[in-house]
Amino acid sequence: MTTSAIAVTGLRKAFGDKTVLDGIDFDVPAGTVFALLGPNGAGKTTTVHVLTTLIKADGGTVRVAGYDVANDAKAVRSAIGVTGQFAAVDELLTGRENLQLMVDLSPVNADKRIVDNLLERFELTEAADKSAATYSGGMRRKLDLAMTLVGNPELIFLDEPTTGLDPRSRRTMWTIIRELLADGVTIFLTTQYLDEADQLADRIAVLDKGRLVAQGTPDELKRQLPGTHVRFRFDSVADLDMAARIFPDSTRDDDALALRVPSDGGTRSVRGLLDRLDEYSLNAGEFSVNTPDLDDVFLALTGHDTTEVPAK
Repeated sequence: MTTSAIAVTGLRKAFGDKTVLDGIDFDVPAGTVFALLGPNGAGKTTTVHVLTTLIKADGGTVRVAGYDVANDAKAVRSAIGVTGQFAAVDELLTGRENLQLMVDLSPVNADKRIVDNLLERFELTEAADKSAATYSGGMRRKLDLAMTLVGNPELIFLDEPTTGLDPRSRRTMWTIIRELLADGVTIFLTTQYLDEADQLADRIAVLDKGRLVAQGTPDELKRQLPGTHVRFRFDSVADLDMAARIFPDSTRDDDALALRVPSDGGTRSVRGLLDRLDEYSLNAGEFSVNTPDLDDVFLALTGHDTTEVPAK
């Protein structure tokens, strides 16, 4: 039976007369990646701050790692690790010294080899004794995440972990996140990069103006939008004409000898279309299922294009 790493019911938070979180509910199964998406000002960071005991909620119940954040904040903090939007490394110290500082501050008796192990795991061994001020953005983010792992947290909050990184560094971070997941760690991810959520998340929640407007797997969210279709390409105009008559609600592309047929993209639906072609002895040279991407989902749900939501 899957247990919940995070269980949130009716979470509310306001600052003055501005309601930031308006009664949100979600559940994060242990050992999964949960991504919280939303435009700037949607309430993502406030949600993270409540879950990590940095601020108190005005209403609702929140349990993290099995503990109530209002009554067992100390227990929550001992079970989690947090990597914020900006790397929290001390640039006056070396990479090794940053990690050793976290070991010294950790309430958990860490393995004496943990510093060397983390440096090796995050490919920072060669730069271990150099000042963190000389590190690239990607190296600082890796060091920051390595520092988060010192206490062996069972749940890690990653608040926009790849903001400002180059594509290679982003993919390195993705690999590290997948490795953490394989080790049984639960990841709570906020990100402005929808491809990142699509690649990493088991489930996604979309937050807009303090309310959750959608939840589900990436594929479930995409299937909610109209526009999913099967594209068939034929070898002749005659075959294209026949197929267009079979599927009167389709859209044809004469130059490509292609036909777009509306579909939910499910196996049963696609099989039905193929069987229909077979009834008329028609053979498609190729076919593909095309669904809206998360950018389309984000725009439909929030009214914002991702290009209007710059990374901080």
